[in-house]
Amino acid sequence: MDDDARRRRAHAAVDAALDRVLAHDMAGFAALWAPDGTMTFPFAAPGSPRALTGRNAVADYVAGYNDLLLPTAVVDEVRHTTGDPDTVVVEFGVRGTVVATGADYALHYVAVVTVGPDGITGYRDHWSPLEVQQVLGRTGLAEATR
Repeated sequence: MDDDARRRRAHAAVDAALDRVLAHDMAGFAALWAPDGTMTFPFAAPGSPRALTGRNAVADYVAGYNDLLLPTAVVDEVRHTTGDPDTVVVEFGVRGTVVATGADYALHYVAVVTVGPDGITGYRDHWSPLEVQQVLGRTGLAEATR
């Protein structure tokens, strides 16, 4: 596979991930991972995981997401290519509804996504625990989804 095809594959995986989040299909979101792919959280709040390894761990982590938040739109999306054709950096916001209160919310992310033949091999999820605190009243999603 040439570099252009690898870049298209990486962007297609990002498209699929965002589409599944908006469709409230978190099982489908996790299914995009390679069996041993990772999801890491460089700015994780205390008590939240810093790293997940494997598709099943990602699926467990996101399983209760839509019990908390119902995303309705991806906004302010900017993508950056890297020297690695398998990796794309995505800056974006997500808007939606907080399930418990019915209030609107907005959260912002920077994701560094690496994709291989079997799916997402690495997803570095840079999000703000303080922004989550303002939306959910707690600094991390993990304790909220358990």
